[in-house]
Amino acid sequence: MSDFMLPDIGEGIVECEVVEWHVAEGDVIEEDQPVVEVMTDKALVEITAPEAGRVTRLYVQKGEIAKVHAPLFGYLAEGESAEEAPAGKASAEHAPAPQADESQAESAEAPSTRPVEPAPAGLPEQERRVEASRDASVEDAVEPGRGPYGRIPAAPAVRRLLREHGLELEAVPGSGPQGRVLKEDVLRYLEAGEAAGPAEAARAPSAAGAREEEVRVEPLRGVRAVMAKRMVEAASTIPHFQYGEEIDVTELLALRERLKPLAEGEGVRLTLMPFFMKAMALAVREAPILNARLSDDASEIHYLGGVNVGMAVDSRAGLLVPNVKGVERLSLLGIAGEVARLTEAARAGRVSQEDLKGGTISVSNIGALGGTYAAPIINAPEVAIVAIGKTQWLPRFDADGQVRRRGIMTVTWAGDHRIIDGGTIARFCNAWKGYLEDPETMLLHLS
Repeated sequence: MSDFMLPDIGEGIVECEVVEWHVAEGDVIEEDQPVVEVMTDKALVEITAPEAGRVTRLYVQKGEIAKVHAPLFGYLAEGESAEEAPAGKASAEHAPAPQADESQAESAEAPSTRPVEPAPAGLPEQERRVEASRDASVEDAVEPGRGPYGRIPAAPAVRRLLREHGLELEAVPGSGPQGRVLKEDVLRYLEAGEAAGPAEAARAPSAAGAREEEVRVEPLRGVRAVMAKRMVEAASTIPHFQYGEEIDVTELLALRERLKPLAEGEGVRLTLMPFFMKAMALAVREAPILNARLSDDASEIHYLGGVNVGMAVDSRAGLLVPNVKGVERLSLLGIAGEVARLTEAARAGRVSQEDLKGGTISVSNIGALGGTYAAPIINAPEVAIVAIGKTQWLPRFDADGQVRRRGIMTVTWAGDHRIIDGGTIARFCNAWKGYLEDPETMLLHLS
C-alpha cells in the first residue's frame, strides 16, 4: 500500500482543514479523480488521486487539520494486491494510536444495516468480519434509539464535538440508523439554540433559578485565521494615514444605466466596480507611488509596472481579496468580466492562488452592505486601500447656487505613512475623483 502525503500547496502553508471527502475507504479511484477538498489559509483546494487504485484509509477526517508532508490517505495502487505489502503497515506508521474507549466501542455500535465502521489501523481482515458478525448477532436486542449494548451510536468525532460544546449525547436527537447521532444533528441542535441538555440543567445552581448561557466554541482556522494574523501585523507594523472625501457620482450612475443594456448584450453584468478600478489605474499615472511597495527591510521603494486592483469579497470562507490583473490594459467590459468571475469564485471559496497574489492596491466596497464610512486596514505589502461607502441622494448646491439632488458617495483612504503623505494621497484622490465625477473624460486616456 501507498500513502498520499499532503503536498506543499502554497507558499508558507503548513496545514489545512479537510472540508469534504469525495471518497470513502474501500472506494475505487481513477487517476486525477477528485478525492478531497481542503481549506488552506487562502482558498479551497481540490486534491486529486495520483494514480488509479482503491482507497484503504483516510487518515484525517472531515473538519480536522491535515499537516503538509503528512499522510492524507492510504491507497492500494491498481494491479497491486494486498498480499504484496503487509496490510496497514504504511498507515500504522503515520496514524495516531486508536482510542481504546471510543474507537473500539464504535465498532461494537455499528448495526448490520449500514457499512461497518473502519476498525483501528492494522486490524486483520478476519477480526473485521468477527466484528461485523458480532454486530449482527446483537441487532435484535437493540433498544429503539440505541445501538448494540444499549449505547446511543455516535462516532468519536461526534462525541468530541459534543464535549467541546458541553452537550450530553442523550440531549441530541439522532437522525441516523437506530437513532445514531450524526455531526449534522449536533450542528442543527446548536443552531436551534436549544438547551444544552437535562444533565447540564441539573447541574445549574437551583438558587439562581436560571441556567447558564451556552457558549459556542469554534476554532479559528483557514482564511479567518490568516486574516486575523495579517490584520494584526498590518495594524501594528504599518503607520496608517486616513483620508476621507465625498464624490458626486450622479453622472457616473447615469452613464452606467446607459451602458448596462449594451454590457448585458455581451453577457456581462456592469456594476460600478469596473469604473472605480479603471479610474484608479488612470490616476496612478499621476501618483505612481500609490502603486508601489516597500522592500522587506523597508530600505527600497519598488514601483510596480501593472495595476492589479484587489477587491475585498465577503465569502463563506472569510474575507478574500482577489485582484484583477493589468487593469490599465483592460476595457470596462474586460474588467467587469473579471470582477464577476472573481466574485463568484471567492464566494464559492474556490478562488485560485494566482488570483490572490500580486495585488498592488485594493478596494473595499463596504457600501454594498450599507456602510457609509469605514477605516480600512492596508492589505500588506500594498501601501494603500480605499473603502467605498454607500451612495446617498443628498441636496447639494450647483454652480448657480441652486439646490440639486445629487448622488453622493463617501470614500475613505488608508495609506502607508512611511512613504505616503497627506498631500500625495489627496492629489491622487482628486485625480481619481475627477474621472468618477466626469466619467466621459476617461475616454481621452483609454488605449
